[in-house]
Amino acid sequence: MDISALFTLLGLTQLLSLTIMEIVLGIDNVIFISILTGKLPKKDQGKARTMGLSMALIFRIGLLFGISWIISLQAPLFALEDLGIDYDFSLSGRDLILLFGGLFLTYKSVGEIMEKFHPEEIDEDEDQKGMSLPAAIAQIVLLDIVFSIDSILTAVGMVDNVYIMIGAVIIALMIMLSFSGAISDFVNDNPNIKMLALCFLVLVGFKLVAEALHQHIESGYLYAPIGFSIVVETLNMLAKKSEEKRAAKENEHKV
Repeated sequence: MDISALFTLLGLTQLLSLTIMEIVLGIDNVIFISILTGKLPKKDQGKARTMGLSMALIFRIGLLFGISWIISLQAPLFALEDLGIDYDFSLSGRDLILLFGGLFLTYKSVGEIMEKFHPEEIDEDEDQKGMSLPAAIAQIVLLDIVFSIDSILTAVGMVDNVYIMIGAVIIALMIMLSFSGAISDFVNDNPNIKMLALCFLVLVGFKLVAEALHQHIESGYLYAPIGFSIVVETLNMLAKKSEEKRAAKENEHKV
C-alpha cells in the first residue's frame, strides 16, 4: 500500500468521508468518557480524557495494522449445532467482543442511573470520589476496543488503504479530544442531559448485545430520538435562563 495515495483527490475524499464516519461512530464513546471522568476529582478529569483517548488511539492504529486478524474475527468460533442443539446459530470472535462490551456498557450505565435514586450514598467531596485515575483510563480503553472493532470493519468496506484509515482515526480522535472537555462539562453540569446521555448509553449497550446475537438495529433509530430529546432539553434550558434574566430585570426595575 502506497502512502502517496493519501494525497490524491480520491484519497482525500476517502479520508474526509472516513473521518466523518469515525466521529459519528465515536459520539457514544465521548458520552461514556464524559460520564466516567465526571466521577474523578476535577484535577484528574482532563488527564483521564487525554491519556485514555491517546492510549485508545495507539491501540486502534495497532488494530489497523492487523486488519486481517480483525476480519478473521467474523469467522464463526462455534455453533449451537456443535453442542447438540438443533438451531442454526453461531458466534464469532466479533460477536463475543460486542456481547461482553454491550453488557459492560449497559451495566455501567444502569449503575450510574441507579445512583441517582440514592444520592445519600454519593460522597459529594470531589477528593473522595469512588474511582481512581488508572481505573478510569482502563475502562475508557476497554470500551474503545469494543467500538474500534465495529468501526474498523466498517472502514474496511469503505477504504482499502490502511494509511487513509490511520489518518482518519488520528484526525477523528484529535477532534474528539478537543471537544471532549466541553462535552464533559455540559453533560455533568446538567442533570437532565446526563440522564438522557445515560439512557442513550443503555440503548447503545442493548444494540451491541443485539448485534452480537445477529439482530441488526439501525443506528439512526437510536441517535434520532435521543438527539431530538437533547435538543428539546437544551431549548428548555435556554428558555429557563431567558426567563430568569427577564425576572431579574423586572426585579431591578422594581427596586
